[in-house]
Amino acid sequence: MPGDADAAADSAIRNRLEGIFGQIEGLSTVDVSVHYGVVTLGGEVQEAQLASRARELAGSLEGVVAVNGRIMVETSLGERLEPVYDRLEDRAAQALSYLPLLLVAFIVCIAVIVFGLYLASRSWPWSRIAPNAFIADLLRQVVRIVFFVIGGVLALDILGATALLGTLLGAAGIVGLAVGFAVRDTVENYIASILLSIRQPFRPKDLVKIDAFEGFVISLTSRATILMEVDGNHIRIPNATVFKSAITNYTVNPQRRFTFELGVSADSDLDLALKIGLETIARQDFILDAPEADAWIEELGDSNVVLYFVGWIDQSSTNWAKARSEAMRLVKRALESNGFSLPEPIYRLRFDDDDLKSALSGFSGTEEKPVEPAPKKVREETGIPQNTDIDPSLQRRMERERRSRGRGDLLSETAPTEFESE
Repeated sequence: MPGDADAAADSAIRNRLEGIFGQIEGLSTVDVSVHYGVVTLGGEVQEAQLASRARELAGSLEGVVAVNGRIMVETSLGERLEPVYDRLEDRAAQALSYLPLLLVAFIVCIAVIVFGLYLASRSWPWSRIAPNAFIADLLRQVVRIVFFVIGGVLALDILGATALLGTLLGAAGIVGLAVGFAVRDTVENYIASILLSIRQPFRPKDLVKIDAFEGFVISLTSRATILMEVDGNHIRIPNATVFKSAITNYTVNPQRRFTFELGVSADSDLDLALKIGLETIARQDFILDAPEADAWIEELGDSNVVLYFVGWIDQSSTNWAKARSEAMRLVKRALESNGFSLPEPIYRLRFDDDDLKSALSGFSGTEEKPVEPAPKKVREETGIPQNTDIDPSLQRRMERERRSRGRGDLLSETAPTEFESE
């Protein structure tokens, strides 16, 4: 039999546990008995979690030696669903009490978003800040996103759910990182389009060379630069490639030089040949007076001398390829008219005596003289230069292509280019 001290200690433990269980919902039905510090729990609870909690509470009291758990879990469907109904009822009541706060948070969020949309829709100040329409639209989009975020943060702060914001931002950061790796090329092209639209290394309809591609600039989109070759083919170059490549812009400077080589016989009067060729180039209407045309000896060959001729044109009104072609033709004609011959390849053949006798031994008798054909009449080449103007059909085709692009073009025909700004 327990002594008076032990009985008093057991009674104190039992009373305290009964008091604790009575204050916790779902544990008031638990029976408690204590002998020599060993607690025995009985009765029924509606959930297994409640039985585990009762054992934890009993084991945490001072003076408890051990805990025997004999608590049964209620298996009746009605009894099991009762706590669920209670929780739903409590949460519904809590939601109803939050309705005024939800309404205020919603109104604040909508007001901030509407103000952001109104501010982004205004022409000023974005048209003054941004160098072109594409950057202005990009700034407007950034303003919209910023005000959406501000509205959401204020609404969560009013509801006291700012901790949820950190979770959402963390999840958004992880998702954004994954998406960034997946669309890395697209993002790279988009950033390159922004930089190209700001600096503009070329204008619409400029003749440029990007890497191995040459053509007229039709448009700059958010992903690629569109060129049109002289023969009408379209070339689509990713903006990241354009941004990292060497760009030759033939249109920035209207004065463009052409060069060509022409060979004459080694025994020719070279000083006179240079003079005749240079005068022929200089007197053509499509050749500029300044910078002046020039000529020099480029190379001494085995059977010829290579002359190098240079001329300048205004490519805004003259076709470079046609001008070069006409200059070559007219210089060749002028040299031939003055008695200069354009050399042909000369080959020297060597035969040993035995090989020559063997080759001639097969012939006997008198060799028949071949009949020479009558010389053909050759039409005299004209000295009048052909038309070297820019092809107007090419200009019209570029205009049609430009109009068909609409608002997708990020280039401006009036904005300063990168070459002009430096």
